Amino acid sequence: MWSEKYRPHIISDMIGNEESRASIIDWFTKWKKGTKPLLLVGPPGIGKTTIAYLVAKQFGYDMIGLNASDVRSKSRINEILMPVLANVSVMGIPMIFVDEVDGIHGRSDFGGASALVDILKEPTVPIVLAANCDTSDKMRSIKKTVKTIYFKKIPPRLLRVYLENILKKENAKLSPGSLIKVIDKSRGDIRSMINLAQSFVTGFNPQTETTFENINVENGINAFFKANSTEEARIILYSMQIDPREKINAFYSSIITSSMDNSTLAKYLEIMSNADMLFGKIMKTQNWRLLRYLNDILIKLYQNDDRIRYSQYNISWPLLNRIRWDGTKIKSFSSIMARKLHLSSSAFVTICFPFVLFCIKNKTLELELEETFSDIIEKEIDLIQ
Repeated sequence: MWSEKYRPHIISDMIGNEESRASIIDWFTKWKKGTKPLLLVGPPGIGKTTIAYLVAKQFGYDMIGLNASDVRSKSRINEILMPVLANVSVMGIPMIFVDEVDGIHGRSDFGGASALVDILKEPTVPIVLAANCDTSDKMRSIKKTVKTIYFKKIPPRLLRVYLENILKKENAKLSPGSLIKVIDKSRGDIRSMINLAQSFVTGFNPQTETTFENINVENGINAFFKANSTEEARIILYSMQIDPREKINAFYSSIITSSMDNSTLAKYLEIMSNADMLFGKIMKTQNWRLLRYLNDILIKLYQNDDRIRYSQYNISWPLLNRIRWDGTKIKSFSSIMARKLHLSSSAFVTICFPFVLFCIKNKTLELELEETFSDIIEKEIDLIQ
């Protein structure tokens, strides 16, 4: 897709909000432990998430991306983030990014907001949040603990120049009326504008009698599995104007983290496999007209199933599972060793643990450990080899 093909690879590839982007770079350049987290506020589709990824890449951080649905409860905060924060030296230098943070409030907030605020008050790694709006009373507690940078809608004149440049590279044309219609309908959302322009040029997005406003990935996934009919689910699919790879990943991560019987899971995963193979063929042949068949494959996932809710993780499943399950054991092991060495747990993890692993690897140190700790140590040694 054009939105994927022309995705910015470096920060200077982005358009608009120059002052905001400069402020973000300045914040990362000066970051040190205890620096207030960043809150990026602005309408969807203008590059808040993109710049978070690009800055993490530029400054050498391993970005752990979360969505509001991942941090709505205190238990989820502790399960996902606390092991990361406790094992910085082991897991590398992470940067935490929480998208759509304004969505963690409301009836579905089970202590997630207050738990997140506690982390924001004493940050040990760079933390960046993104929100579409920060004017609600429920965002007040978060705003007190962060530095806020605002993003504005991209001016139509910049959108037109940007889109015309893409059309020129694709050797494609749109009439002046269609060009204005695309820019106006996108409402400053760059990704939506590019996807809509491609649909005009290639015709891969069939028209439907009933249409929804362009919806984001979380609302789209949740609405898809709550749809009352296959036709409604199909319309929701076409309304998710996002990159195909992102769409496939969103369905996969949401399915794999849901609770269901093995036969149903196998059925879902076979459909996801077909979608993945189609996208692989598109990338190999660059025949983007095949993209018209993607939604025809994904619609086979539809059934009214409340067990499936949107979930997204930007790290691999093996690593995610290690952070979850091994993190607690590493913390327990560190506490024991810290007492023996008369150190704090954080000092042991930061200073001593890497050397312990190195010595065990080179057989210059032997420890009598419980079986559970031995398994963890072996995994860590495999990681550094």
